[in-house]
Amino acid sequence: MRERVKEIFYKTRSVLFADPQRLYKKEKHLLNKPFYFKGTNGKAVLLIHGWTSVSYEVRRLGKYLNEKGWTVHGPMLEGHGTVPKDLENIRWAEWLEDIERAYAKLKRKYDRVYVGGTSIGANIAMLLAKEHPEISGLILMATPYQMKLEKFKLQKVAIFFLKIIRIFKKYNKKFYPPTFGSRTTITRLISYQTYPIDSVFEAAKLVKKSRENLSKINQPCFLLQSSSDCIVAKDSMEKIYTQIGSKIKKKKYIQKAYHTFISDIKNENVLRDIADFIENN
Repeated sequence: MRERVKEIFYKTRSVLFADPQRLYKKEKHLLNKPFYFKGTNGKAVLLIHGWTSVSYEVRRLGKYLNEKGWTVHGPMLEGHGTVPKDLENIRWAEWLEDIERAYAKLKRKYDRVYVGGTSIGANIAMLLAKEHPEISGLILMATPYQMKLEKFKLQKVAIFFLKIIRIFKKYNKKFYPPTFGSRTTITRLISYQTYPIDSVFEAAKLVKKSRENLSKINQPCFLLQSSSDCIVAKDSMEKIYTQIGSKIKKKKYIQKAYHTFISDIKNENVLRDIADFIENN
């Protein structure tokens, strides 16, 4: 009976069972802030948000992992969490430098550090893993190996038109597919809805750089991708899974989800699966 009461109590307080929308309304004041949750098990996880988004994108995952004992840090990438103008003149290498610094701080305190990222954040995690083989494991969510336009040989055409557009305007507006582009999705509420066109080119360079020499990645790796991803090429996860050098690797498709699903996902099994993978590796 006592164990049952404990289980019910845990469910009522755990972020695992919190509704993402209600949590968002409660935590609006935290949207443009990085987070650091001190853990109890002597291990750490570094979580990296995506392009034009904020660290709140991975905050719920971070809180859940912290409940399980890990210290979790979610830094903010340069040019994010303020206004789109701040992305102007930011180069992709600066985002990597942000994460290098965050990782170095964690590594000074913890022997075991895991790194996870979503979308472009996952590409940064891959670059970091190549340079730091001591990283204990990777969680790669919605990771672009190729964008859909690139997959269908249209990226050069798209880049050409973006360069033409840039002559007349410096910014572009995001497009969301009707199926997963609801105005109430958290990934949409927390991110810039316009962006400097030059920043698109920086993101593309980062993706291209991250897929080089994937065999150098040897850490245990868990890859997750939406089966309905409208941003990355459909076989992105499969290509990364095949090319990475990791002996321990796992992949999971998320059903009925937008590209960056982690902030909106209501299927608690995703958070559990991530925690279980870290615990077991």
